[in-house]
Amino acid sequence: MPTTSSAVRAVAFAASLAVLLAAGCSDGGDKDKGTDSGSDRSRLEDFADQRLKWTACPPPSEAEGGGPSPSPLPGGAAWQCSFMDVPLDYGKPDGETMELALIRARAVDEQNRIGSLIFNFGGPGGSGVATLPSLAPDYATLRGRYDLVSFDPRGVGRSVPVECEDNQQLDVYYAQDATPDNAAEERTYTDSLTSYAHACEENSGTELPHVGTTNAARDMELMRQVLGDDKLYYFGISYGTELGGVYAHLYPGNVGRAVFDAVVDPTKDAEQSSLGQTRGFQLALTRFAENCVARGDECPLPGTSVREIQDGILQLLRQLDKKPIPGIGDRELTQTQATNGIAQSLYSTEYWELLEQGLDEADGGDGALLLALSDAMNGRSDNGHYSNSGAANAAINCVDSKERYSLKQTKEKLPEFRAASPVFGDYLGWGLLGCTKWPVPGEWTSPDVSAPGAPPILIIGNTGDPATPYEGAKAMAQALGKGVGIELTYDGDGHGAYNSGNRCVQQAVNAYLLQGTVPASGTVCKEGGTPQAQRMADRGTSSVQQLGTSHRHLA
Repeated sequence: MPTTSSAVRAVAFAASLAVLLAAGCSDGGDKDKGTDSGSDRSRLEDFADQRLKWTACPPPSEAEGGGPSPSPLPGGAAWQCSFMDVPLDYGKPDGETMELALIRARAVDEQNRIGSLIFNFGGPGGSGVATLPSLAPDYATLRGRYDLVSFDPRGVGRSVPVECEDNQQLDVYYAQDATPDNAAEERTYTDSLTSYAHACEENSGTELPHVGTTNAARDMELMRQVLGDDKLYYFGISYGTELGGVYAHLYPGNVGRAVFDAVVDPTKDAEQSSLGQTRGFQLALTRFAENCVARGDECPLPGTSVREIQDGILQLLRQLDKKPIPGIGDRELTQTQATNGIAQSLYSTEYWELLEQGLDEADGGDGALLLALSDAMNGRSDNGHYSNSGAANAAINCVDSKERYSLKQTKEKLPEFRAASPVFGDYLGWGLLGCTKWPVPGEWTSPDVSAPGAPPILIIGNTGDPATPYEGAKAMAQALGKGVGIELTYDGDGHGAYNSGNRCVQQAVNAYLLQGTVPASGTVCKEGGTPQAQRMADRGTSSVQQLGTSHRHLA
């Protein structure tokens, strides 16, 4: 087992991978009114003609999560950063503007360079500027012929970040009982959601209507032009797949080669997404428990069956509901933070060992590791400062999704959530109230990602993905349209496939992005991956029925 200090360092890296609070439904709030006029087209052309000034990258801002400047690339090349101007409101391109933060690593083989490969790592609310350098080794092969580019979407990180509550208030907000058991606890919980929404409006009211997914897709279209690419080359992960789908719908003729990994189901509304994600995290927890049982005495958790291990986790959570335990410094581990930490550690099998250790230590009265995992999920650094990932996540999701659930509606839905997962059901079911008091109306029930005429887009689904469950890939492929969505299945665990290190997945993606070789739709890559992809036989439909529906905003 790792020491707590080394585990906490690993948790910090886990946060950049998990981008865990969200994948849901999202729009941009701005209608296309007025954008057909000659003057508006001219103004948008001015945005497209801007020239970026690339400079050495500064350390990530507090809103991006803090930390040191990115280390030089292999061979000594430096990361480059810049800002790009975009309209605040695309319906009024002559009005206010905002700056988007960008980062890039130049292609190694300039002579055979294809273009810029733009990444969105998910959230919504994750900083691409802070995340790309930490994950760049995974994309070294792609950097051979692409400039690797990422950005902080509007409202995120250094791109006019949405601001809500301060660090001290967020400590209280994230520690609160998010699964109330009586009327008094319900009032406390709903009052806290109302206060949070009011703080967002007070501190970022001007930006809130404009931070949705449709506007982020429009920003990517400007980015493509400013970067000088004829087509958009794109790698979207988790929520980034939804953003990519919206872009493909708006600009099907401008899509070049695009990969969607850990795919959000674009056909689900907020309730369906949350319920599906509840099932997804329960599936991942079951696989974690199966692994523990199979290892016998090597696993420190009590119990000789999956049921006994899960019952032990439930008992721990019930005890924490009654009385928190010591955590980090003067902060205690609450039931909500423990549930959050458990979910965080299910994003990758690499963190199952941390989950075992965290549960074992919490059972003995030490909540430090589970609290550190929860902090990573919520964007809290060791110095007590929060990134704006949580605020941006709420702002983007709530301007996208129309659903506004009442307390009565939410309570009526809880039994179905509890049946889907004894561990996560209450937590994710009560989360339906997250946008109820939001000051900006939502735009859609689910996004339109139909993209007739677009070239093939590679869609990768992972059978054991907790946050964006497997069937979302099939739904995305179908929604994009016949001949557009090309399915590739990774039969493994964790959130996302390419970064799992599976050779089969990586070879298929690399061949597609670098040579334009499209794999056969229905190809399956096994966990532990051999280079030979296998054809998917009749398992597609049966797998979907087994895994059920899925996903919500823990992604």
